[in-house]
Amino acid sequence: MTDPAVAAPQTPTGSAPRGLDLDRLAAYLAAHRPELAGPLSAELIAGGKSNLTYLLRAGDREVVLRRPPLGHVLATAHDMAREYRVISALAPTAVPVPDALLLCPDPDVTGAPFYLMERVGGEVYRRREQTDALTAGQRRDLAMAMMDTLAELHMVEPAAVGLADFGRPEGYLARQVRRWSGQLDRSRSRPLPGIDELRDALAGSVPEGANAGRIVHGDYRLDNLLATVEPVAVRAVLDWEMATLGDPLADLGLLLTYWDVLGDSDSAEGNPVADGIGPRAGFPTGAELIDRYAGRSDVDVGPLHWHVALGCFKLAVICEGIHYRHTLGQTLGGGFDRIGEMVAPLVEHGLRAVREK
Repeated sequence: MTDPAVAAPQTPTGSAPRGLDLDRLAAYLAAHRPELAGPLSAELIAGGKSNLTYLLRAGDREVVLRRPPLGHVLATAHDMAREYRVISALAPTAVPVPDALLLCPDPDVTGAPFYLMERVGGEVYRRREQTDALTAGQRRDLAMAMMDTLAELHMVEPAAVGLADFGRPEGYLARQVRRWSGQLDRSRSRPLPGIDELRDALAGSVPEGANAGRIVHGDYRLDNLLATVEPVAVRAVLDWEMATLGDPLADLGLLLTYWDVLGDSDSAEGNPVADGIGPRAGFPTGAELIDRYAGRSDVDVGPLHWHVALGCFKLAVICEGIHYRHTLGQTLGGGFDRIGEMVAPLVEHGLRAVREK
């Protein structure tokens, strides 16, 4: 419950975007982060298709607020405390993350738990019009910086940053199949040909996972990074909602799903998730990305067919969940009307990948 001792703000706040109560938020900040007290204004940051991200202005200061989506929140997903914990733990490492400022577990403040982090300068590259403006050298350097940063993440020793208990590495890949199977059952709203076959094929062929025990981002891709191109650098890794301890090859498999499956598909142009990435957008191939990673990491990168198939299944389930929320009118921002179209091609590619030897 909200602390009854917190006084209402003296000065009225600006109009609140959907998903925030600025009056309650201002009162909470007055008690817990008084340097952010005062009139507030906020706007939804476009692009995210899962958790909601807002730019929050408190006087002349700008910070970022993250909260779960509206309605139909899948069990174990959208955990604000996990996101906050992992970016706090990684702050002293070579992995660039925003400074964590405040975690609020109280859903009464603004409708759901949330956290605040510092705003980091840079650009999120997700649209073709953005990446087309880059030179060929900038696109290559950006892709390689993305892989170098992922290698840095996977080389962080969890115990050294207080994350030894952040997950259960043993059996991680099998649990991923079970977890996303459960999420699928909670998101079904229409026939999904082939998705049960893909689930069963994955469950029946889980690899041993020799690299288990690393910090896994869970949704690592270009548009979850804040980057600059003059000079080329990754300024911050964002969207840690699915981070845990597990097999880093799952991160690589999902990255290749975005890069080579969606980014190099016939539907890549205008795709709300993969419009500006992959070989069709002038970036290096997925194979080149993996070579770069392997040269900078101590992870044993073996065949990735199964991990790509898992990436296809996971992303298909996520897209179906977003599609379901969209049909219920519970999404904010644009681009959601096409998310459902991505499920079928992901399932088809996943079935091909899981059968490869």
